[in-house]
Amino acid sequence: MTDFFVSVFVLLGAFLMLLASIGLNRMPDFLTRMHATTKAGALGAGLLVIAFAIVFWDDTSIVVRAGAVVVFIMVTAPIAAHVLARTGYFVGVEVWDGTVKDAIKEQYDLETHQLSSKNCTKQDKF
Repeated sequence: MTDFFVSVFVLLGAFLMLLASIGLNRMPDFLTRMHATTKAGALGAGLLVIAFAIVFWDDTSIVVRAGAVVVFIMVTAPIAAHVLARTGYFVGVEVWDGTVKDAIKEQYDLETHQLSSKNCTKQDKF
């Protein structure tokens, strides 16, 4: 029965990794590529590590380490993608023409490279 679960997790993880690579090649700009690779890549890697943990279920230390790896990936991948995307935006990577809303455009000063909140409405604040 564990072989079935391992196979399912490996296939799902590999499929999500494939989706991440397809998204990397098909998306039009840097920001959408980051979105595709981070979401699918992190979840795919997490599923592969879970499959690894199922294989070594008898060894508690391996299962705990695998769980820590999954948590680490799920926490750090979105943060790293956010930092890279924000840096790319501020460096001047072009945004796709089909982008509907560019919330930072009015708040970012290209000369001083400062981000202000003066144009934020109550609705935009979190």
